[in-house]
Amino acid sequence: MHKACRFRLYPTRNQAELIHQTIGCCRFVYNHFLSEWNQAYETTGVGLSDNGCSKRLTALKQTLPWLRTLDWTALQSALQQLAEAFDRFFDGTATPPRFKSKEHPNQSYTAQ
Repeated sequence: MHKACRFRLYPTRNQAELIHQTIGCCRFVYNHFLSEWNQAYETTGVGLSDNGCSKRLTALKQTLPWLRTLDWTALQSALQQLAEAFDRFFDGTATPPRFKSKEHPNQSYTAQ
């Protein structure tokens, strides 16, 4: 049996701003590496590895300093979600991963 609890948070203005920044950065990282993965697959026939994406994320943080100010576990989680989406696609249980949009009504991120 699985149980779930639903609750609502009422963040302060600063907390809400940080949450929105984190969600935006997670969306950016997901879309950036989805684009890189698609380009690598088109040119070589092989996608990117999880370890390779993590190394590229570290390099991306050096070029984009605004990524360094946020929760690193949320960014790593975005990479893991992308890897799981590709795993489900190649297993035949899902459609190919799509780019995340800012227009989606339920924006969220996962921090472990």
